[in-house]
Amino acid sequence: MRRSYLLFILAAAVLCALVPVTGAVSLTLNASENEAHIGDTITLSGTVTGIKTIAVYLFVIGPDLDNRGVTLDNLNIPAGRGLFTTAPVHLENGTWSYTWDTAVILGNLKPGTYTIYVVSSPVDRLRFVTGEYATTEIVFLPTEEPPSEVPIGPCIPIVALVIAGMVLLGWRGMRRE
Repeated sequence: MRRSYLLFILAAAVLCALVPVTGAVSLTLNASENEAHIGDTITLSGTVTGIKTIAVYLFVIGPDLDNRGVTLDNLNIPAGRGLFTTAPVHLENGTWSYTWDTAVILGNLKPGTYTIYVVSSPVDRLRFVTGEYATTEIVFLPTEEPPSEVPIGPCIPIVALVIAGMVLLGWRGMRRE
């Protein structure tokens, strides 16, 4: 019994010696714009120190979005349970960057103030460790240009009626034969 206890202590000491000691985890998050129009492209970037990781996890909260946070690419998907927007971390210097094109996201991005989160672990807003996250706010304004409507020229309906009439006459002529 005493020998197994001694082996356990020795194994724990060896493991402690092999595992590198890291400082506190620290994350930063910057946005290329803190006020943007819906449809703009925003670059999110920052650093992660205190741990070696290959990715950071991003999510957003805002008007009519899930309070836990949602992915940046699909505002209908709550963050967590393995569903996140990720940004690769450059291991040599701990920097990361993500380009968020708000013109091609799924869901409804409404004008208002949104908070972007970056976390070091894949957890939602209600479960992350204090200090292991960073935030930034972005105010989204309505799109600069309303969606363009394609005007229909005055001759298009007339041409469509003529073609429909010709098809109808051709069909009637075929039935008589």
